[in-house]
Amino acid sequence: MRTSQAIAFLLLSLLFAQAQAGEHVVSQKGKAFAVKKLTVQQGDSVRFVNDDPFAHNIFSLSDAKSFDLGSYGQGQSKAVVMDKAGTVDVECAVHPDMKMTIEVRK
Repeated sequence: MRTSQAIAFLLLSLLFAQAQAGEHVVSQKGKAFAVKKLTVQQGDSVRFVNDDPFAHNIFSLSDAKSFDLGSYGQGQSKAVVMDKAGTVDVECAVHPDMKMTIEVRK
């Protein structure tokens, strides 16, 4: 295989992998997540949309995915890619009663 063919194959493989990944949207309203449990595939992203008139700071300290999206206000959203299978416990640093679980499957 020539170098140009190998590069084309690699690019197509990457595009195909990206096309297979899904995006899931989780709204935050009334100091709560719209869902308490979400199941996604490894490689999918989860977009957290703030529909409250105040800021949220979504994070996880889970082994499967540790992240901190930082503070973001009404109408804004932030996403995270779930790149490892397992259970991801998600919380809001501003509102400790806001909790949800994401199951990431292979």
